[in-house]
Amino acid sequence: MQTLWKQHRISIMLFILISVLYSTFAYAISRTDVYLVIAIWITLFASTYYLIARNTTINSLALAALGFRMLFVLAIPNLSQDFYRFLWDGRLLLAGYNPYLSLPEVWISQGNTPIAQAQELYNGMGTLNGSHFTNYPPISQFCYGIAAFFAGKSILGGAFVLRLLIIAADVGTFFFGRKLLKALQLPEKNIFWYILNPFVIIELTGNLHFEAVMVFFIIWALYLLHKGYWYWAAVALGLSVTVKLIPLLFLPLLFQKLLTLGAQKENKHFSLQGIGVALGFYTITLGTILVLFLPFLSIEFLANFSKTISLWFQNFEFNASIYYMIRWIGYQTIGWNIIGTVGKILPLVVIGILLILSFFRKNQTTVQLITVLMLGVCTYYFLSTTVHPWYLAVPLSLCIFTRYKFPILWSLTIILSYTAYIHPQFSENLWMVALEYLVVFGIFMVEIIKNTTLISLPSIYAQHQS
Repeated sequence: MQTLWKQHRISIMLFILISVLYSTFAYAISRTDVYLVIAIWITLFASTYYLIARNTTINSLALAALGFRMLFVLAIPNLSQDFYRFLWDGRLLLAGYNPYLSLPEVWISQGNTPIAQAQELYNGMGTLNGSHFTNYPPISQFCYGIAAFFAGKSILGGAFVLRLLIIAADVGTFFFGRKLLKALQLPEKNIFWYILNPFVIIELTGNLHFEAVMVFFIIWALYLLHKGYWYWAAVALGLSVTVKLIPLLFLPLLFQKLLTLGAQKENKHFSLQGIGVALGFYTITLGTILVLFLPFLSIEFLANFSKTISLWFQNFEFNASIYYMIRWIGYQTIGWNIIGTVGKILPLVVIGILLILSFFRKNQTTVQLITVLMLGVCTYYFLSTTVHPWYLAVPLSLCIFTRYKFPILWSLTIILSYTAYIHPQFSENLWMVALEYLVVFGIFMVEIIKNTTLISLPSIYAQHQS
């Protein structure tokens, strides 16, 4: 025992420190304790970096990742109110109602809600959330329904079930992510820059955001695609879309890789078989999405769902980067907020950039493909009007397979967006937002130019395929 302590005392002390910090985060603070949140966040990042940087075994790090998540199992999310809406939707679904067709505020005003603890859930989600139709796709709704089924009338029980589902997804991401790294001849330890990342543990496991489930399906799809099982990869990608819609951005970016898969069988750069693989992949992916949406489809559903999606582009503003600069120019030249106009234009700009990345950049190898997927989704976020912290899970999970590591730094600086909660009425500190993106864009530009980073982190900055 004494020898074990001498050999591993620093790692053991780090495990203990990180466990105490996560426990404090889970049970002793709220998002209005902004400075304490930031202090713990930064300390967790520094401690986790040092833990991964040491010659700690993969098995030890994997057990630590699982153990840190289990510290949150009895916690109510403290940085986000969204899980109350998850439980609301799940209980509606279990009661036999289509969650896409009604508003919580209408149920509350009528006083005849068919679910338990309706007022408590409504108060928890807030009036803003309760006044909009749900925009969570079917697999997410299915998970919410599982929580409602097993937890009954317990809000804490519902959080517990949702958290177990998210932890299970992270285990799947670890399994397939590690296999994909090995297949690409990249350091397997790279997986811990996602799995052990404090951002992932706090925002996904702690605050119950289902980006964790979406990421699992994405990584699984990429592994299957790399192995040549494009038909199963198409199903997995379709499942990811029905957790959160963001992987729809990947469809054009996959085109070159799909052509290459088909052409390889004929030892050609281009073939009709490649076109067939691409068409088959898109058909299966879109078919999977349609089948899962089918039980909810109606004219009213389409109207409600599209209306809610459009709100993210034309009404909501949070933690944006390029959009905030455009908005400032609008105030200086026109005199009012131009989100209604810009919110319609920016998606078209994103589509244009994605098409350029799809057809004018070499995306044939798996590493090239993953790199362009990461750049594509980051382009979308850079031009978005709303970037919630948990959105970063996708670029963070992808970057561990590439030379680009700026999403890791972004997962650290994203905590500055929470300074908005210092004010009781919620008011963003644009200086903090500017600092966040100054770091992100600075590292991003350096990596674009030099294909390296300003910071030398062990393992993760090992040489990768181009």
